[in-house]
Amino acid sequence: MQTHRVVFPKPGVVEVQEFDVASPGPDEVLIRTEVSLISPGTEGAGLMDRPNTGGKFPKRPGYSNVGVVEEVGANVKAFAPGDRVASHAGHGDRVVVSVDRGVVRVPEGVKSEHAAFSSLAAISLQAVRKARVELGESVLVVGQGLVGNLALQLARLQGGCPVIAADLDERRLVFSRKVEADGTIDMEKEDLVAATQAFTGGEGAQVVIEATGEPEPIVPAFQAAAWCGRVVLLGSTRGETERVNFYQDVHKRGLTILGAHNAVRPKAERSAGFWPVEEDVRLVLELMAGGRLQVAPLLTTRLPAYDASEGYRLIMEKKRDALGILLDWRETV
Repeated sequence: MQTHRVVFPKPGVVEVQEFDVASPGPDEVLIRTEVSLISPGTEGAGLMDRPNTGGKFPKRPGYSNVGVVEEVGANVKAFAPGDRVASHAGHGDRVVVSVDRGVVRVPEGVKSEHAAFSSLAAISLQAVRKARVELGESVLVVGQGLVGNLALQLARLQGGCPVIAADLDERRLVFSRKVEADGTIDMEKEDLVAATQAFTGGEGAQVVIEATGEPEPIVPAFQAAAWCGRVVLLGSTRGETERVNFYQDVHKRGLTILGAHNAVRPKAERSAGFWPVEEDVRLVLELMAGGRLQVAPLLTTRLPAYDASEGYRLIMEKKRDALGILLDWRETV
């Protein structure tokens, strides 16, 4: 079957190319995509071949796909043609994906445009789980892009209080206030450490979630944590962090540093703080259905899929103007 997908043939270049999609294997499903969401941090870094992205081209980006099942493999019993599902499949109008890659049925009442945020929300959720936020603990989320804002909301649902958002862009902090952040810090104007201490009675945040994906905020994130606090590295940091004083900032203050890459998940059995991806995707969709997780304020740009290059241009040139960039595959490419 002739179909289309987004491809990075070389650094800085985005194309929508034709290709032949195969029939699904025994444990796979074929999905006709409705919409897919661009992950600005991961995909932008991959497009520009930044450090820690893997330099091999061409690259086929995307992992936030929502569509309708058209065909199922011989061993697939949980899904049938006609089911609307979210998955970690890439940007393409038809995609074949293994059912163990976060394929979850979308609840009635959740728009496909909103369900497309479920993969990123699940990434944020596993970071909040690993932080083991307790009711009443202060939480600072540094970076209010998509994963940072979603982590802020989930930390609040987990019982964090106060939950504080920090970013360099006041416009992103407006989104943070829309989803009921208890406080915000404009890092262009305020010192992160001093402002965090002001919100927490001089203690610092008991949990700090670093969600920028940049190396520069790592040191102030350590310094903003409370004595014996936990620092979760949620953003996939590109590049190297310099001038870390591990004795003063980490060792002497008893900090716990947690890596929270989505790849570090159990395949099937859950344990405290570690849930399989399908269970986290299912939960965030249920939270959306119940009005407890808000993604509509984060959807800033809708584009027909054939204009995918414009979405990546926004990421590269107007990063602060765009958060959720959605590709609509329901129009003919």
